[in-house]
Amino acid sequence: MKFFKKYIFPALYGLLVYFTIRLLHDLASDSRFWERNWVLNTFEIICSILIGYLSIIIFERLFRYFDHNLQSGRLNYQGVGKELSLFVLANLVLVNLIFLPMAAFTDDGLSWADVADLIMIPTLYAIIYYGIVRSSNWLKAYVDNKVLLEKITNEHLETELKFLKAQYHPHFLFNALNTIYFQMDEDLAGAKRSIEKFSELLRYQLYDQQQQVPVVMEIDYLNSFIELQKIRSSDKLQLKVVFDPQLNQQLVYPLLFLPLVENAFKFVGGNYQMSIEAAIDQEQIRFCVENSIPLVSFNETKTGGIGLENLKRRLNLLYPDQHSLTLQEETDRFKATLTIKYER
Repeated sequence: MKFFKKYIFPALYGLLVYFTIRLLHDLASDSRFWERNWVLNTFEIICSILIGYLSIIIFERLFRYFDHNLQSGRLNYQGVGKELSLFVLANLVLVNLIFLPMAAFTDDGLSWADVADLIMIPTLYAIIYYGIVRSSNWLKAYVDNKVLLEKITNEHLETELKFLKAQYHPHFLFNALNTIYFQMDEDLAGAKRSIEKFSELLRYQLYDQQQQVPVVMEIDYLNSFIELQKIRSSDKLQLKVVFDPQLNQQLVYPLLFLPLVENAFKFVGGNYQMSIEAAIDQEQIRFCVENSIPLVSFNETKTGGIGLENLKRRLNLLYPDQHSLTLQEETDRFKATLTIKYER
């Protein structure tokens, strides 16, 4: 293939240009080039082949020049226009140096029709050649631009996820330490157990953060968190926890269920009823948390905050178009339902 491209194609290119010009001239003048003097035909064919080799050599050098000056592989209309202008200019110089003098000293001299054919036909083929050869570079530049854009987008999303995670950790630490603080005065042994439980929770957040985790690990984490929260909860709390036994090795992103549970413990009131349920729903995991709230006006009840806003943004980043989060507030109760698509 390299041999053909280097040694055969330039000759064919020159012959294609020559016979196209010859065909148009013969049709216009009602003549036949094979009836001309073969010495003259041979001379013109040799000149055309020479032009083919010179053209391809000049074109390839221009392509190397273009590639060297292409800014970071980026493609733009201004750059393409500049390339094409230089390319056409180089082709016109070559045509005027060889084709026009050749035509002037053969046949009956050089007419304006000959000038038009000798300029337009080689230029047309040069533009076609430019488009075919450079299309691969344009495609590569386009793909590189798309990859770069995707990389920048992914880096931005990863940075935002890290920020959201960093934003959540102080929130979690404050609530957990606050729980242990109140326990210290009344039950020192219980406070020690709480610190041990708290260390397990913190270890999971710090060291067990794979890209995705089996949902059973999330359930174990939630059970530990619930046990820690029950310590500082009111004795009136009526808690119902139901986790579907089928929830096992399904893969989910970590720490998405926790904000809903934490929010329920934070705002539970009224008759102090709370339910936490998780189950398989076809190809999805359905997680539902419901808690009673004090009987106050809507404007005085604040059932959410940084935790839920953080969760909404993380869901949009991690599960675009693959989740639903419903928050329902009634007079005496608040219900949050999260549905996400899991991976096997």
